[in-house]
Amino acid sequence: MPLLGFDTTLSLSDEEKHAFADRVTGAYTTEMATEAGHVAVVIREHGPADLHLGRAVDGPILLLDAEIRRGRSFERKRAFALAVMEYAVETHGVPEENAKVVFTEHPGEGMMGVDRVGGEWDGE
Repeated sequence: MPLLGFDTTLSLSDEEKHAFADRVTGAYTTEMATEAGHVAVVIREHGPADLHLGRAVDGPILLLDAEIRRGRSFERKRAFALAVMEYAVETHGVPEENAKVVFTEHPGEGMMGVDRVGGEWDGE
C-alpha cells in the first residue's frame, strides 16, 4: 500500500480534496504501473506558521512524503513527482519552489493490511 502523505498550507474544500486525491491516485497508478485500489492519500492542512521550508517563496507550500514499495526506477519516481507537483502548481497556485517530494522505500513485506502482506515489486 503506497501511502502518499501531503502536508500543505493550502486550504482546500472537501470537493477539492477529493479531486486532489483522485488526481494523485491516477498519476500514481499511471507512473508507477499499479492499481488504484491500494493507494492511500492523506492531506494534512497547516497554518502558515506551522509549516516551514527554508527556500520557500510567498505562497502555499505543498510537501509530499511518498511511502512506497522499493524497486521503482528513478524515472518512474521522477515522472510521478513531476505529475503531482505540476498539478499543484497549475491548479492550486503552489509556487514551484514550494512544491517538494521525498520518497521512502520499503520492502514489500513492510506494506500490509489485515487481508494481505505486500510482495516485492517485480516490474522495472
